[in-house]
Amino acid sequence: MHGIRGESSYRTIWISDIHLGTRGCKAEFLLDFLKHARAEQIYLVGDIVDGWRLKRSWYWPQTHNDVVQKLLRKARKGTRVIFIPGNHDEAARQFAGLQFGGIDMRRECVHETADGKRLLVIHGDEFDVIVRYARWIALLGDWTYNILLTTNNHFNAARKLFGFPYWSLSAYLKHKVKNAVEYISQFEDAVANVARQRGLDGVVCGHIHHAEMRDIDGVLYCNDGDWVELHRPGRALGRPPRTDLLGGPVSRPDGQAETSPHGQGPPPATGHLTLSIRQGPPTCASLSSPMPGFPR
Repeated sequence: MHGIRGESSYRTIWISDIHLGTRGCKAEFLLDFLKHARAEQIYLVGDIVDGWRLKRSWYWPQTHNDVVQKLLRKARKGTRVIFIPGNHDEAARQFAGLQFGGIDMRRECVHETADGKRLLVIHGDEFDVIVRYARWIALLGDWTYNILLTTNNHFNAARKLFGFPYWSLSAYLKHKVKNAVEYISQFEDAVANVARQRGLDGVVCGHIHHAEMRDIDGVLYCNDGDWVELHRPGRALGRPPRTDLLGGPVSRPDGQAETSPHGQGPPPATGHLTLSIRQGPPTCASLSSPMPGFPR
């Protein structure tokens, strides 16, 4: 059984914004995904652990520990795991260039796809002026966001009692706010522009908790979403003719998408997107220059 309860194979998987250490983290969904996904390499594109939240109050259930152990186990078994810290786990940035438990630590990276396209891989907080120049506003926003996520959890617990499926209240409200929509658009344009300036074909990032994959003036922009709101988290580059993501669309040879069913256990997040590419050896090269304004 492929893509349902069996193990699906991918060349590359990108995961960001897990926010381990918070009550909003959907670790059980991620564990279910990782259990049924095998990849040659996995990029952890920042905010894997929420250091901001853990500094204020400690929360670390067994499922969060299981996620860490699962990733370490994959690294031991031959999967190349690259960790690019974000602003919530920024303390790990000082270890860029080192390796811990088989996981490569990087500030940023260039991923080469099997068909020769070069993609910039960054978390994306580098382009968030609030995070860079008004940290207290970012912390206040983080506090407010966590309250919204807690409300979201209670809201969905009530929906479950009445037999309704999971629905992200926080994602719905965020994308109904005009300023938030404008911010997302400006962020996407800024990230794509940097990739263009560096002569790259595209960019993969996270940070804004808004999964997207589209062309921006000739640059492939990919945001791998989050594992908090479960609004289309995770991306994978796989092998044709099928690149199944558990519970999400399946890429067919004709380029169309169809929704694959899922089995028992925690239901996977809906709306996964996949991109089929030709086979080829995975490569990852560090950028020769750091992000603008960032120390080397």
